[in-house]
Order: sequence, then structure tokens, then C-alpha cells
Amino acid sequence: MRKHTRLWKSFARQAEARPSATALVAEGRHISYGELAGLVADAAARLDRLDTADGEPIGIPATKTPRTIALVLACLRAGLPVVLPSATLPAATLQHLLARAGCRHVVTPDDADPAPRTGAALASPSGAAPARATPADPDDVAFVLTTSGSTGLPKLVPLTAGAIERFIDWAGARFELGPGASVLNYAPLNFDLCFLDVWATLHHGGQVVLVDPAAATNGGHLLDAIEVNAVTVVQTVPMAYQLMADAADAADAAGASARRLGSVRHALFTGDHMPARCLARLPAVFPGSRFYNIYGCTETNDSFLHEVDRDAPPADGIPLGTPLPGVEAVVLDDDGAVITGPGRGELIVATPFQSPGYLGADPAAPGPFTDAPAGRPPGTATRFYRTGDIVRRDHVGVLHLEGRTDFQVKVRGTRVNTEAVEQVLLDHDEVAEAVVLAVPDPVAGHLLHAVLRRVPGARVKTLGLRQHCAARLPTAALPSTLRLSEDPLPRTSTGKVDRQSLRQTLQTLQTLRSPQSEATTVRKEPAR
Repeated sequence: MRKHTRLWKSFARQAEARPSATALVAEGRHISYGELAGLVADAAARLDRLDTADGEPIGIPATKTPRTIALVLACLRAGLPVVLPSATLPAATLQHLLARAGCRHVVTPDDADPAPRTGAALASPSGAAPARATPADPDDVAFVLTTSGSTGLPKLVPLTAGAIERFIDWAGARFELGPGASVLNYAPLNFDLCFLDVWATLHHGGQVVLVDPAAATNGGHLLDAIEVNAVTVVQTVPMAYQLMADAADAADAAGASARRLGSVRHALFTGDHMPARCLARLPAVFPGSRFYNIYGCTETNDSFLHEVDRDAPPADGIPLGTPLPGVEAVVLDDDGAVITGPGRGELIVATPFQSPGYLGADPAAPGPFTDAPAGRPPGTATRFYRTGDIVRRDHVGVLHLEGRTDFQVKVRGTRVNTEAVEQVLLDHDEVAEAVVLAVPDPVAGHLLHAVLRRVPGARVKTLGLRQHCAARLPTAALPSTLRLSEDPLPRTSTGKVDRQSLRQTLQTLQTLRSPQSEATTVRKEPAR
């Protein structure tokens, strides 16, 4: 028997009690809860024409439209898990993922008919059988997201209805997402960030303002969307805040009226390092807002929250913060032993919102999901997730993010964290984006190659950046080459910098044959 999720039931109650209230704002158009409920009914009628078994997943490419949101809600109403991959994935990758998830049906919001694809149409290119759900009760799976694929084929991450409901209960209370709230949705619909700014908001009766992906890099457009719709909650990546601060400064310089967004009460940044210089500019743009750093990942959802003192933002990095209610966090040393006091090691967490494991993963193969470590502080969690993040616990017990285990390399016998090098580059006032790649070298072990995008109007050259790095980094951590780009760095389908693409580009450049040569300014081809 199919089980309706509480997320669907809560939305249905909102639509019945407040049908004229705005649920979504998309491309300037307001869609009420009643209208959205009508779109859900249309989508449900389409799903009814499919031959689906209880708990059978439905594939829905994650285009950011009201009809896609209605289609997801219709699946939740029917008790059918939603596999939500990026709509921009290559066709072969998308086909492989959907086959691995066991999807016989793929439905797009604009189909006149569901046009189910079955059998050979969704066969895995490798011939592998569809994956079985890891959870003991597959009917309880509500969403299946994907990882970024930055290290290979994206992994399938199932999330149960219970995990999602616990998260939206916390988020709704913490950030006031009920009637009267207006929440900016910047992230693509396949991001876990949408559990807060789309699904939790609709659950609690707020208004979701969908940012058009084509305008996501237009800071002025973002400011307009917030101002016109009296947005109260903003959750996005530091790059978007940088764009908004730049647009506000440009308006001031042009003599236009000051862009001050007084409606925002909560501004959340997540997904990347927040540069100190950007953070220091935000109180002027959001004069009435509280500021938060949120730490988490697709597999666990949010784990830590730190509220930043808007009157004294830290200049030396923002700590991870306090574990969310029910979250257990442990730090392990290089030998896997639990660190109970000050120290540095890998962070592992257990959250009430986490996935039970990857779909299709070999249970005998080592992976990031692991049993509770021996010697951990008292707790109830039995299953933890190895984040791969290196943290430092200070003398008062506060955790600070220092990098990742997979970004640790040896350069001339010295261990170097490439993320730490990236953060030093990002601390330069004229650097907007930076990636440092470790390329194997027969003599040094690895050489570091940095790819950077400067802010508009920047005058700094590679010599100035080398001097900036030399004043802040040990010799082994200095990049061998610095390459400047005028275009945004390429991104994966989940918004992370596409390191594989950059690595391939670097390997094709003739200048890599002479690593010590001075790099010139290059212009990349636009990311696809």
C-alpha cells in the first residue's frame, strides 16, 4: 500500500486553508497554493496512466519550473520515490543513473503524455542490473539525489521521508518559514539545499522565489528578486553574495539609490569558503539580517550551524559552528582513533537527516558510510558518514575546517593541502575564483597548478599573485604555474568546480611541458 508523505499532506493542508496565498514566484509570475495544487492534480493524472508498482521510483529531470515542482509533489502524493538528476547531465550519464536507480519511467513536466521509457530504453550502458534500494524499507524512500560526480560517475543518494521530515521541522522553526516568509531559491532543484528553500518552505506555508538559472550570475537581478518579493530568507553560495555585493557597490558608484535589502532576516551561506572581504560587505547590503554559515553535504544534509557576529565578522575564517539537534560529530586521527580534545583529523558525522547509503553500492566494499567508531563520546547513532573533511578542534572545542583528505598531496616530500592554497589565493582582493590542481611529476611527486578568475577590472598579474602566495605559504605549497581566466570556471551539474574538466584543459596546454615557465593570461572556452 502506498504511503503519502507528511510533506505532501502539509502542502495539501496549506492549499486547502490558504488557496490564494502565493506559493511560488517564477519569472515574475505568482502561482498561488491553489494553482499549484491544480498543477499537482494534472501531474497526478499523468502518473495514474503509468503502470507503477508500490515504491517504484520515477525519474524527473530537475528543470527549475513550477510544473517540475508540481510533478515532484504528485509523486510524493502517490508514494512514489523521486529520482531527481540534473537536467544538464550528458544523455549517456543520465541514462546510466536512471537505470541504476531502477527507473522504468522518466517524466518531464512538459510532456503531453508521460511517454514511459522501459526495458532496453533505460538499460544501463554497462549492462548492470538496476540497483536495489539500500534502506530496509524501500517504500520509505522519498527522494534520490546525486552527488556532483567530481570524482567519477555521480552516486545515487536515497533520502527517506522520515529524514526529510525531521529536517524540514528543524528548518521551519529555525528560519521562520511559515506564512509571511519569502524564501529565495538560488540552487538547482536537484541540490539538497532545496530541502530548505523549496520543500520546507512549501511545507510550512511560505513563498518560494525561484531564481531563473539563466540570471543566476547577474547580481543586479538577484537584488531585484529579493527587493520586489520582500524576501526574508536567502540561502546561497558565497559567489552569489559576492555578485550581489558587487552589484550594490556598482549602483552606489553610479549615483543610483542605495541597494539595501531590509526585508531579509536570515542570510545563509553554504557550499564553499566565504572570503572575509565578502563577509565584511554583507551587513551594508542586508542591514536587518542575521548571518549564518551552514555546513553539510548531500549524504547527511546540514550538520553544523554557526551564527556570525554581524558587528564583528571574523577575519581569520568562520568556524563550522554548533552541531544541529541530534547530530553527533567525531574527529579521527590518521590512525582512525577518536580525538577527544584539541587536535586535527577527519570529521565523521551522524545526523537525523542522513542517507542510509548509496544505491547500488557493494556492501562489502569500503565506503564513506561506516559503523560508530570505538571510543567515541556517548551517543545513540550507530551509523556515521566519513565527510573527507579535515578539521581542527581548538581548546574550547570549536571545529574549524582546514581542507579535505582527497586534497592532501606530497610536493617534494612535504604534505600540502591544495584547498589551503586555494583559500590563500581567494584572500587576494582581485581573485574571484581559484582552483589548485596537483599534477603528478616524476621528480617532485606533484606540482601545483592554479587556475584563477579575477574580479572585473582587476589589474593583478601572475607576478603579484606569486608574491601574495610567497608571503603566506611554505615553499612546497607555492603553485608552479598560475593561469588567469576571464571566464567563470566550469561547474559540475551540482555547482561544484569541475576539476576534471580543468585538469583535461591543463593537460592539453603546451606550456605544461615547462612547468616553471611564466603563464600568460588565457581565455577558456565557455563551460557546456
